[in-house]
Order: sequence, then C-alpha cells, then structure tokens
Amino acid sequence: MDKPSDRLREMGIDLTTPPKPVAAYVPCVRHGDTLLLSGQIPITGGKVQYAGQVGLEQKLEDAQQAAKLCAINALAVAADAAGGIDNIARVLKVVVYVASHENFTDQHLVANGCSEFLKEVFGESGRHARAAVGVAELPLNSAVEVDVMFVVKT
Repeated sequence: MDKPSDRLREMGIDLTTPPKPVAAYVPCVRHGDTLLLSGQIPITGGKVQYAGQVGLEQKLEDAQQAAKLCAINALAVAADAAGGIDNIARVLKVVVYVASHENFTDQHLVANGCSEFLKEVFGESGRHARAAVGVAELPLNSAVEVDVMFVVKT
C-alpha cells in the first residue's frame, strides 16, 4: 500500500511550508498521540484564495476547492508537528465552517471537498467524524475554514 507521502507526491502536492498563524494562536497542539489543529483557511503565500460567501461570491464547486486547500494546509501543519505526514495514523474529526449566503444549505457538500481529499490521502484511515456548519462570516473574509484532529503513530 502507498504511504500518504507517496499519494501526495503523485498529486503534485508539497507540504514543506505550513501556513503561519494570522493572529494570536499556535497552529497545532499535541496532547499525547492527538494533534488538535487551529482552524485552517484557504490561504497560500499569505493570501486568501477563496473569499466571500458561498452562494453569493463563491459557487459550490469553488467552495469545495477551498475546503480541499484548507485540508492541504492542515496536512502541512500536522506533518510539521508529527515529524512527517507518514507519522499520521488517522484523521479523527473534521469541522468545516462555510461562510454562507442566506438560503445556502449545502454546507455538507462543501465539506466533501475536504473529506474526500483526506480519504484519498490516507485511505480508510482518512475516514472521519464530521460537522459542516454555516456561518455568516469567517476570518479574512475566507469562504471556508477547516478544523481537524489527527492521531499520530506511536
């Protein structure tokens, strides 16, 4: 079976530069074999890539890509904290926050952008408990924010 690092390499995804916090928090706290990540937004190079409310400025498909980018950022943070992506044993839980325009009710489909990607990277160990929540606004006008918990190999 391929390792997560092999799968990411095949996808052309590089995790060498985890995003830096944009406020007063740490990107990750390790407690025993659990990594609790701070929320990740769809940011690259210090710039939000998907801004605005889903259902208004962002279409569902774009929001799914935003959720995937959040997941990539989460993996970069987790890999840094765990000493490499192959030291992640499984994904425990994902919470996806979606900046939603009124009457937008497909938050669960937006969250699939993150969930399906994590399963692609980790296989069955990428399946997780999940919540998808609609909110009025997110930090830096981000369309999506993802909060992930991982288990580290011991």
